Amino acid sequence: MSLPTDYLDRVYAGVLGKLIGVYLGRPFEGWTYDKIMKELGPIEYYVHEKLGDPLVITDDDVAGTFTFLRALEDYGLSEDLKAEDIGKAWLNYIVEKRSILWWGGNGNSTEHTAWLNLKNGISAPASGSIETNGLSVAEQIGAQIFIDGWALVAPGKPALAAKLAKEAGSVSHDGESVYAATLWAAMEAEAFISADIDHLIDTGLSQIPKDCNVAKMIADIRVWHHDLPDWRDCRQKIQDHYGYDKYFGNCHVMPNHALMIMTMLYAPDDFSKGQMIVNTSGWDTDCNAGNVGCLHGIMLGLDGLNAGPDWRGPIADRMLISSADGGNSINDAVRMAYYITNLGRQLAGQKVLDAPKAGAQFHFSLPGSLQGFQIVDGDGLVSSSDSAIQISSNGGTVTATSPMFAQLDVLSMRTYDLMASPLIYPGQKVSARVMSPQQNDGSITVALRMRHYGEGDVLVDCDGATQILEPGEDVTLDWILPDTGAQPIAELGLVINGQAGSTVMLDRMGWSGTPDLTLTKPKEPSDFWHRAWVNAVDVFSKHFPQSFHISHDRGEGLILHGTRDWEDYTVEVDLMVHLGSSAGVVVRAQGLRRYYGARVTRDGMFQLVRQYDDICEVMASKKITFAFDKIFPITVTVSGPSLSASIGSATLMATDKSNCIMSSGAIGLMVSDGAASANTVRVTAPKEAIKWQE
Repeated sequence: MSLPTDYLDRVYAGVLGKLIGVYLGRPFEGWTYDKIMKELGPIEYYVHEKLGDPLVITDDDVAGTFTFLRALEDYGLSEDLKAEDIGKAWLNYIVEKRSILWWGGNGNSTEHTAWLNLKNGISAPASGSIETNGLSVAEQIGAQIFIDGWALVAPGKPALAAKLAKEAGSVSHDGESVYAATLWAAMEAEAFISADIDHLIDTGLSQIPKDCNVAKMIADIRVWHHDLPDWRDCRQKIQDHYGYDKYFGNCHVMPNHALMIMTMLYAPDDFSKGQMIVNTSGWDTDCNAGNVGCLHGIMLGLDGLNAGPDWRGPIADRMLISSADGGNSINDAVRMAYYITNLGRQLAGQKVLDAPKAGAQFHFSLPGSLQGFQIVDGDGLVSSSDSAIQISSNGGTVTATSPMFAQLDVLSMRTYDLMASPLIYPGQKVSARVMSPQQNDGSITVALRMRHYGEGDVLVDCDGATQILEPGEDVTLDWILPDTGAQPIAELGLVINGQAGSTVMLDRMGWSGTPDLTLTKPKEPSDFWHRAWVNAVDVFSKHFPQSFHISHDRGEGLILHGTRDWEDYTVEVDLMVHLGSSAGVVVRAQGLRRYYGARVTRDGMFQLVRQYDDICEVMASKKITFAFDKIFPITVTVSGPSLSASIGSATLMATDKSNCIMSSGAIGLMVSDGAASANTVRVTAPKEAIKWQE
């Protein structure tokens, strides 16, 4: 079966629909219909400001959906992906008690329970089974809220989407929860080729047992929909027959799935009405609205999203994906749509799409895309225009940027932490193609601008390449990002200055190259300097005199910094071990369980290691003199498949000859069963070529 001709655009619409639904419903998650009607009224647009919340936030629905999907990439891009492999992805990308999941306790939070099972050696699907966890734990909502990605990679293939969703859902859930997830994934996959809601529901039902409770409930809702013209009457029927009081647990799948089916029956071809119904109905609003929004996005496309109020403008494509892969956390719907589409194309045996505009990270190639760009200073406007964005000034200086790291409003987010590292770093080269439209009246000054955190976490403006453009002029601005005093870069964009009505077209913007930076505690330590590291240790202290002081009670803990764009580089660390069985430097990290490392052990060994899922291979080792509280100046270089590490005259070399080479990734520090520290972590281009060791 061939892929839909508009596959990429429909994936983009599905991703946007998911984001809109989640961000719309999140501020009043858990509220009842009566409370919503009393305090907010029908939900017809974003209400986050009324409730004192940011709009774009960390949320399990977004983080889980777009993180667990990466198991496809990590385990061979096969339609036969198994629950066991997706469970391994959980262990690699989830930071315990800090990312993706609701960490509500063993036997209380279904996902937390499943994660503990995985950590303790119970692999999926046993990790989520009724036999292991009991019926009430296994049938909560979580399997359903994470399934949209499996449908997006299987357009027009409901059986495949259902199969993948079942495997993924079984990592943490079982029974009716997995049936609901399977059904919805099949509906979304079929929505690429049909917008008939009854056909979609029948398609979903064909993938689950006819006598299961989900199927029986859907039959009831269809009858109520036929008999009751007003969705509010149907909602009351659902509350009376399938309400929360009928089930154990804090968020059972049945009531929420019922509201989703009801919404699609009463608003089959209206995205805005669908969001109003599903959000006003209450209960698990962000989960339900996210699933409904994704299905509507696939069914109706971008035109359906654009038909009502401006849902897209306030979000501006922004999305946050909190996980152990910190460079993937600051994300956008365009980047995600291309990623998912290419997974789907590969599953279908087709070539991946060429990277638009020579691989620029910001290319604005999808209709209406902004990729996070918004006005942050001055009187102006950012809008989409013919595969570019237009930055307009109403007179004077205007700054438009896109987030490169966590923003200040992360401090007011509730429940879910943001694990993230910046996307760009000092030493890297930024390039941007900008144009002054012919209709501009006079010249306009344009400069590249980054904003980084400074003392007291106040954003500091820093301008680079500057050009005065005449009407009709088209230039490329290049800039090597300067040192920021170890502070993370928060934003990147343009600053323009011209007459009222002046505009600049930004066609593309991207960055490349190896960072050149020294990571050390700033003179005035900031919260965001500390937050720029993915924290997967028991303690990452800001109060010790050393820049980095970490401790982990049992097993191995890591702190990570950087992105998967980092390929060949040298890392230098003045490591000190205070207690524990081992500590060291991490390179090319792709999560918590995929990396190379150079470590010293308590029994006096210096080792190059390769950690890949649950297997740690010692690639090279040498005896050294070990002592606690002694500085070990470790230098590690990675270049292609080769690695070298040294402590003084002790040098180790190795070449990864496996089929699973980690060709890029973040840096970090690790410690096992104790504490370690460092004052500086230096990252540069490789200092010397590594001799190949055959």
